[in-house]
Amino acid sequence: MAIDEALLRSFDPALSLPVLRLYGWNPPALSLGRFQKAAEVLDLKRCRATGVAVVRRVTGGGVIYHADELTYSLVCAPGQIPPASSIKDSFRILTGFLLAFYRTLGIDAAYATDVVPEGTRLGERTAFCFAGKESFDILAHGRKIGGNAQRRLKGVIFQHGSIPLHNRAGTGLSYMREQAPEYVTGTLSLAECGVPADISSLEAGLATAFGEHLGVELQRGSLSELERADMERLLVNKYSTVQWNLGGAGE
Repeated sequence: MAIDEALLRSFDPALSLPVLRLYGWNPPALSLGRFQKAAEVLDLKRCRATGVAVVRRVTGGGVIYHADELTYSLVCAPGQIPPASSIKDSFRILTGFLLAFYRTLGIDAAYATDVVPEGTRLGERTAFCFAGKESFDILAHGRKIGGNAQRRLKGVIFQHGSIPLHNRAGTGLSYMREQAPEYVTGTLSLAECGVPADISSLEAGLATAFGEHLGVELQRGSLSELERADMERLLVNKYSTVQWNLGGAGE
């Protein structure tokens, strides 16, 4: 999370090239949305008893349990993507590569707004990320596969999201104060679609889908000195603190 925010803070809309980052989680962790109150949505006693880490994202939304997943983040300026009619439309544009990626894996994926039955309520906020469906959430077989969130800061777009290799929603739900069973039945993973959890192959496929969808050529890179220094500062002063992770107070 510190790296993600460092990439966002260090990005210069006039000079920087867009960034796509791929990563995973070890050990598994729970991430809170930016404005959630930890004590209201999580069983913190159980979290402490099992030793599961709790962190807070810079993006909104509900709790996500990160385990056995491929996670991406991207940073760009609005002018570096195809024209969007609104912030919501930019979300559609910047998740389009995920649709392409899923389809290369043989998964019939589509946006919720295009496939849910007429009259279905979209956009309802839920404490557990995978329980709710937004218009441009991605569904396969009627179930939500992964989750994505976006934030804008001084002319910069930041977006990140998770692609579940295995369905661990049940484990994640066990840490929630509210544990409605439908929160699990509405989720889907790659394994349930018959896709092997070959990280190297999946990362390559995701990068290819991203490049082709947005018409860009990807080059491997590493954190700049500025990004690394900012990451280290954020790690110490923010992402390693109870004040931020549980209370939402900090930088």
